[in-house]
Amino acid sequence: MLMTSIPAFIGSGGELPDCTDDGPRVQAASDSAAADIPSEYLELYRKYGEEVGVQWTILAAVGKRETDHGRSTLPGVKSGTNYAGAAGPMQFLISTWGGKARVPMSSDFNGYASDGDGDGIGDVYNPADAILGAAKMLRRNGAPENVRRALFVYNRAWWYVDQVEEIARKYAESGVVEVPPEADDACDEPLVEAAPSAVVAKILDYALDQRGKPYLWGGTGPDAFDCSGIVYAAYRHAGLSIPRTTFGQWPFGEKIQQGSEQPGDLVFFDSGPGTAPDRPGHVGLVVSKGKMVEARCRLCGPIKVTSYEGRDKIVGFTRPLRNPTVLEQLAKLGDAAV
Repeated sequence: MLMTSIPAFIGSGGELPDCTDDGPRVQAASDSAAADIPSEYLELYRKYGEEVGVQWTILAAVGKRETDHGRSTLPGVKSGTNYAGAAGPMQFLISTWGGKARVPMSSDFNGYASDGDGDGIGDVYNPADAILGAAKMLRRNGAPENVRRALFVYNRAWWYVDQVEEIARKYAESGVVEVPPEADDACDEPLVEAAPSAVVAKILDYALDQRGKPYLWGGTGPDAFDCSGIVYAAYRHAGLSIPRTTFGQWPFGEKIQQGSEQPGDLVFFDSGPGTAPDRPGHVGLVVSKGKMVEARCRLCGPIKVTSYEGRDKIVGFTRPLRNPTVLEQLAKLGDAAV
């Protein structure tokens, strides 16, 4: 039997929590932070934390744990490398930085070398460059949502992760490491419970469970996904077969007018290489009115719930569950479609 209405999106407490990524929250610095962090470093931590989208307190705590904000006199901080091959105030491995300590930003390189001071060189010993590079690395590996995983990638020891988090809490006036609301598990259950059918619940449950995993072009899981890959995998989890790529998914579903979209529908954008208004290159999975799960890009952070309201270049919405092939699959599964 087809369900034609959507139940109200409410959880056990009444209203659905705000699970949308509205950008980084800038925490106030504690007296301890102001006393311990050199003013020029504090400015850089705050600037690049906000610019890249990671907690500046975590960024500063890494700087403290690694080199006491560049004040350490140990080998590798001001020049050369330490016993492990790390260099600079944020202690990057030279290979991770870009293959050498000073990397021309106009050159081809593979690493986190960054130009924070605008001189055209990514200098691992330059605080502005190193702090910007560290912010990008933390963002790439899970922050601001999954801080512990991002820190573990930075230095693969859980005792290190614990120490950095403890320092970060001392640097925050609130005494906590704040994470965006979409990192809260409470954002999952109400959405799934409010799904208009059992099959949509399965799709949402899978997609939301991937939150925090990294973007990977061509990825279909289980460790990483691209935008169409997570949609493809979520439908496959529900026993349904749809096209793998965005270009294939766009003509596949029944077109839906904006405003009438439901959970399980897809929202498409004109973005990415080779795309156009009639050939969208990015897709998100609608989880509630105005919100979607998306794997956006390699440097955009991990998979998360974001808002599509106000986003430009929306091409349109589709409902794959109305495709005749999918309806046949649903009939065999005995599931109700939306």
